[in-house]
Amino acid sequence: MWPEQIETQELLLQAGRGETAAVNQLLDRHRDALRRVVELRMDRKLAQRVDASDIVQDVMLEASQRLADYVRDPKMPFKLWLRHLAMDRVIEMHRHHRVAARRSLDREQALPAIPDQSSLDLLAQLRDQELTPAAATIRRELEQRFLAAVEQLEDEDREIVLLRHVEHLSNSEVADLLGLTPPAAGMRHLRALRRLRTILGEPSAS
Repeated sequence: MWPEQIETQELLLQAGRGETAAVNQLLDRHRDALRRVVELRMDRKLAQRVDASDIVQDVMLEASQRLADYVRDPKMPFKLWLRHLAMDRVIEMHRHHRVAARRSLDREQALPAIPDQSSLDLLAQLRDQELTPAAATIRRELEQRFLAAVEQLEDEDREIVLLRHVEHLSNSEVADLLGLTPPAAGMRHLRALRRLRTILGEPSAS
């Protein structure tokens, strides 16, 4: 989901030297990933009022204004710094629109069964392959089912599943974001997966 770190570091070096083209390229290559982060954290009432792209544009503007300070003292990886800016903006927008309800009735509807193979395992196998039309259809259906199940998790569990399985952050990156030790983040992730598999109607891994 996120761009390669090596290319990002090179662009950061160029941006630190004042190369405007590098700044623009750096931000543009993170735009799609950041939009996905924002879309997944916006509840439905806010999504009806605000386009995720507008929030991303605000974050990009703020990032460009604060980039020099970040380059001088990067306390965290660039993608995590962008995430912080984005999450602060999403929280601000939720407060502004006074959205109180997190869940809709349709989140409580039963999920359709998909037999045989674990949805999580199949999603992982399909993620990076060049898909046939039939496989692409299966992937879309699995993603919809997966995200519907994730919405039924408690906040703590939902967040770590999104971080690991949608944003594809490492355990150490998630630990830094959540203020946990890596072992504690790993245990929280395993616990969330067990609950997610229960919702999906799949046996938990032993």
